[in-house]
Amino acid sequence: MRNSQSTFMTARKRLMAAVASIAIAGSVGIGAVTTGTVPVFAEAVRVEAPQAPGFADVVERVSPAVVSVRVKSSIESTSDGGADWSQLPPGFDDLPDDHPMKRFFREFRGFGDEPGDGFERRNRRNTPRPTAQGSGFFISEDGYVVTNNHVVDGGSTFTVVTDSGKEYDAKLVGKDPRTDLAVIKVDPEGTKFTYVDFADDTKVRVGDWVVAVGNPFGLGGTVTAGIVSARGRDIGAGPYDDFIQIDAAVNRGNSGGPAFNLNGEVVGINTAIFSPSGGNVGIAFAIPASAAREVVQDLIRDGVVQRGWLGVEIQPVTSEVAESVGLAEEKGALVANAQDDGPARKAGLKAGDVITAVNGTVVDSPKELARVIASLEPGKSVEVTLWRGGKSEVVKVSLGELPDTDRRASLEDEDQAPSATGTETLADLGLTVTEAEDGKGLVVTDVEPDGDAAERGLQAGDVIVSVNSAEVSGPQDIAKALQDAAKAGRKAVLVQVMRDDNNRFVTLPAAKS
Repeated sequence: MRNSQSTFMTARKRLMAAVASIAIAGSVGIGAVTTGTVPVFAEAVRVEAPQAPGFADVVERVSPAVVSVRVKSSIESTSDGGADWSQLPPGFDDLPDDHPMKRFFREFRGFGDEPGDGFERRNRRNTPRPTAQGSGFFISEDGYVVTNNHVVDGGSTFTVVTDSGKEYDAKLVGKDPRTDLAVIKVDPEGTKFTYVDFADDTKVRVGDWVVAVGNPFGLGGTVTAGIVSARGRDIGAGPYDDFIQIDAAVNRGNSGGPAFNLNGEVVGINTAIFSPSGGNVGIAFAIPASAAREVVQDLIRDGVVQRGWLGVEIQPVTSEVAESVGLAEEKGALVANAQDDGPARKAGLKAGDVITAVNGTVVDSPKELARVIASLEPGKSVEVTLWRGGKSEVVKVSLGELPDTDRRASLEDEDQAPSATGTETLADLGLTVTEAEDGKGLVVTDVEPDGDAAERGLQAGDVIVSVNSAEVSGPQDIAKALQDAAKAGRKAVLVQVMRDDNNRFVTLPAAKS
């Protein structure tokens, strides 16, 4: 009896020890291995540290103001309403009727709608067809929408699709190709649209957050975020380039859409991207809000943008140009030509002047001069500070109105150089010249490929009009100007060159005279 009780107690102790072991294992997160026991795990990792704020609040507020802009244009078909295979590569019309490429162009491009081809003839004359799709945004509750000019250009009908999916017909209010901006108007039909305002982009700094909202690839409202990468970018898109560069993903269809700051204000209008592949690579360009605001106001008020006009052809002031005319800094805009009918010539400006300021505002470059003058109203009198003959002068100019079309010089007979009679070679410059038939200037008849003249872009057929603002009529005038510059301690002279009725300036070294 005693042995049985002892055996029972020993078994009981072993059982209690096993239970305790399982309990301890569970408390430290080790799953029990005994058959039928539910494993116990430790708690998953959870970070309680403060998290960075996202963009959801901004997006929620601004998205109703961002729209998709659909554009259609009227395209006339051929006179018989049928195929015009001449627009396709040679031999394309010889393909079998059931060829996949021929079916594609018949069904989707409007080619081959002839009787008996298995398709009903359709009258496509002046039928609006989709040509573009971009983005835009409301700037007023009564339906004014800002977008890009290249989105609406050539369009005949316009449709605005809101964030909720509702569609509205729109009409074109005005467009400005020089800044690539346009305004269209939606009939609100009693609706008050959510709209956004322009930011003060002078406070935008490189590194600031931006949120781009638009309609890339027709997907509908899409949001991307990034930072401001640079300011003042000139990409050669127009005369007033001053883009904000951002790295938010911007793709086709984002054109005309806004880039917001974290306050929900528009800091720029997405307009262009740099992309070897056609897709986003993190380099996008937006029109600054300050420039857009002025253009949009003019378009709403007048339908067009009226800009001041000075009437000069200008080029940059390089370090060599600055040194040749005695300027301390390579800043300003060198006047290559004052147009005959322009305000500048009437006020006395002439080729060779360097414009350094307008109304006391320093002009650093030709682009800046163009922007300053364009921002002023036609008819306004301005004070133009210029550098002439080694000293500064101030001239008052009454601005004209910028013509609708840019003046372009004729390129006829571009490759024909005047005949050379009585030529003379300026060997040190690698240049051969002869007197012009009208006695005004010297015609370049030959340029040595490795000479200084060729390095600076002179070509046979160019006409040298002046050197350091002094007219030349013979080779001796060039030689004298070079000698005078060398004696004065200057390293170069400023040479006025005419090519195809266009003036420009180059520098030639004075030390080789």
